[in-house]
Amino acid sequence: MTQQGAVLQGYNNELVKCIEDLCMQKEELNKQIQQAEEERNKLQQEIQVLSEQLECVCENLAQKVASRNELDKILAETEAAYMKILDSSRTLLNVLKKEVGSLKHSSDLKTN
Repeated sequence: MTQQGAVLQGYNNELVKCIEDLCMQKEELNKQIQQAEEERNKLQQEIQVLSEQLECVCENLAQKVASRNELDKILAETEAAYMKILDSSRTLLNVLKKEVGSLKHSSDLKTN
């Protein structure tokens, strides 16, 4: 019986050691899980901050594009109006030159 008790004690010691090893593995795994959850939470917060920044940048960009488009429209209208003014000025100059030429010609005829 003593021999059976010794064998049983050996089994018991191994069983206790296995249970302790499993407990240590569980503790280590719990630490790793906690670290992973903390990292996940940190990354989620960073994503939230970056998403908000992206939204602001997109809104700002949209406003700037709209302003640029409005400026393009104003510039096109202004350039078209300026070209009309140049054309009118050229026409006026040509009419004026003809009138001056006619006056000179009339004046030359009267003096002769």
